[in-house]
Amino acid sequence: MKTLILIPSRLSATRLPGKPLFQINGISMISHVFKKAEEANIGEVLVATEDQEIIDDVKKNGGQAVLTRKQHKTGTDRIYEALKQFHNADIDLVMNLQGDEPLMNIEDIRNLNNQMIKNRSQLGTLASKITDKEVYKNQNIVKVLTKEKLNNSNFPFAINFMRETSQQNENIYHHLGVYCFQKETLEKFISYDQSPSEAKYKLEQLRAIDNNIKINVGLAKSSPIGVDTEEDFIAIKKIMEYKSKWVKFIFKELSE
Repeated sequence: MKTLILIPSRLSATRLPGKPLFQINGISMISHVFKKAEEANIGEVLVATEDQEIIDDVKKNGGQAVLTRKQHKTGTDRIYEALKQFHNADIDLVMNLQGDEPLMNIEDIRNLNNQMIKNRSQLGTLASKITDKEVYKNQNIVKVLTKEKLNNSNFPFAINFMRETSQQNENIYHHLGVYCFQKETLEKFISYDQSPSEAKYKLEQLRAIDNNIKINVGLAKSSPIGVDTEEDFIAIKKIMEYKSKWVKFIFKELSE
């Protein structure tokens, strides 16, 4: 099966405007994300954006990007427009990778793609174990309740998604910002209006559940931080700069 990775991105984010072009180790955050997607090596990668500045940045860093309309309500609407511009009838799976998670694990991207193919799922996503109880109350971290306890090989259905919960159930996980659609499922999803629960909680995955589109969930190895606030960006920047310095140090030691 042939997969296309689409990364929606825009400068006018409500909570942290301009974040796709914030620099980490001399490269924009959006360019870090598409490079991760390319390293996963599961298919072509395309950034979908309403901003020419993002297109220029992505292309400068060796990536592909397409210009989309500004009126989209969600990232999924944006990637669907990009898919239509792509003009490739051979695409079977469309992966929507969030542009604000530069620490997404490459193996997790590959695992989601493999699980979709193996299980012939309509729609799949990833989640990781919650190790900090404060996560249950944090509205910036989306949680998912699954039908079964996740392990490294299963791909059970999601029952619900939430921003906060008083429960500390073993089947509640930290939801990651990545989705993989069968192309036909994406077309169906886009045809539906926003559901009341989606509008209320600002979680577009609830549109799928409200319209009986089943979502499978795979266990992720890592819990990358999404950049929603300036504090998030500072934390990620420190992690990535530290990793870069460590890699350079190891490379220097091995070269001498």
